[in-house]
Amino acid sequence: MAEKHFKYVIVGGGVSAGYAAREFAKQGVKPGELAIISKEAVAPYERPALSKAYLFPEGAARLPGFHVCVGSGGERLLPEWYKEKGIELILSTEVVKADLHSKTLRSAVGTTFTYDILIIATGSTVIRLSDFGVQGADAKNIFYLREIEDADKLVEAIKAKKNGKAVIVGGGYIGLELGAVMKINNLDVTMVYPEPWCMPRLFTAGIAAFYEGYYAKKGIKIVKGTVAVGFDSDADGEVKTVKLKDGRVLDADIVVVGVGGRPLTTLFKGQVAEEKGGIKTDGFFKTSVPNVYAVGDVATFPLKLYHEMRRVEHVDHARKSAEQAAKAIKASEEGKSIDEYDYLPYFYSRAFDLSWQFYGDNVGDTVMFGDSDPESPKPKFGSYWIKDGKVVGAFLEGGTPEENKAIAKVAGLHPPVGDVNQLANEGLSFAAKV
Repeated sequence: MAEKHFKYVIVGGGVSAGYAAREFAKQGVKPGELAIISKEAVAPYERPALSKAYLFPEGAARLPGFHVCVGSGGERLLPEWYKEKGIELILSTEVVKADLHSKTLRSAVGTTFTYDILIIATGSTVIRLSDFGVQGADAKNIFYLREIEDADKLVEAIKAKKNGKAVIVGGGYIGLELGAVMKINNLDVTMVYPEPWCMPRLFTAGIAAFYEGYYAKKGIKIVKGTVAVGFDSDADGEVKTVKLKDGRVLDADIVVVGVGGRPLTTLFKGQVAEEKGGIKTDGFFKTSVPNVYAVGDVATFPLKLYHEMRRVEHVDHARKSAEQAAKAIKASEEGKSIDEYDYLPYFYSRAFDLSWQFYGDNVGDTVMFGDSDPESPKPKFGSYWIKDGKVVGAFLEGGTPEENKAIAKVAGLHPPVGDVNQLANEGLSFAAKV
């Protein structure tokens, strides 16, 4: 089979690939120098849309509406943009073998790609219930959401099972966003998760109580403290019931599973240093192998603010790490230097008419403020995390852009806290005066 050579190759066609391409174009990449190899059939797009507006019953988001870099307020990079810039988009192409020593990638159909510099942007893959040997987990109408193809199948199922019953397995990001969107589609929704409250990796019990109360008010049933251990299907192979560990059985026409992801590093195992489940990089996203960079979900990088190595799975970091790597590559070619990556962790979500943002680190003691009553017509509340007498993290539901900026500033500056009760009373005004 033919061999193709490029100066720069990005393997993976998600958010990171699109933002890296834009940065390369800004840095003056020449036509024919850069290729993006993606197993998806479409140009890079803003993945968060898949669990939100893509599934809306009316006014749904569709491509080309949410190609990158529209998610951060930038220009939409349509397939034509890559052509104009001379960037080769190699779509529907899965890389199945990578040899970093010989700088060679091989696709499933046997095409060989060689490169001078590689950016690994393979992202994450979803964890499947079949990975744990859950009985009946391969039934039809059990869905996972990672790519646009998954979302298209789910859209079809929602249409086919009008007013049916949906069971959401998992109470994290995907679970909460999909629970909301299935309800908006008029399905009868039950959420199931093993933890004592939703989104336990980030939410405190107090924050979670608001969302669980709000979802219950919307008619969503929540079953906590148990897991799905099996599925029964009908003669057509379509899922009919979900069996729970506590003995309960739930009727289901559609099941959506959101129990987490794992970074896609398999191609590079044993060839590159790893740490904390990801590919180890420095503050420029260089790996232990010369001329190989890793960005987004797969990178474990030095988080300067906390003096430790971390891996961050979020679209904001996918965008920014990709830009940093492209800048670092061009700077090193020109013998210039750039600052190391200095990242403030940032997470957000939108569901129903709710919208929250979180900045910083969720460690230490917490102080809640504001109106967190799920019955309130306009709830607005937040939380600060305090460690060693300083605010290290901040969360806000229902904030204005200015207020969200203020809590970001607080989380980045770590202001000292004298009196915790006073902080609870001051609430947002504490952030405003920092």
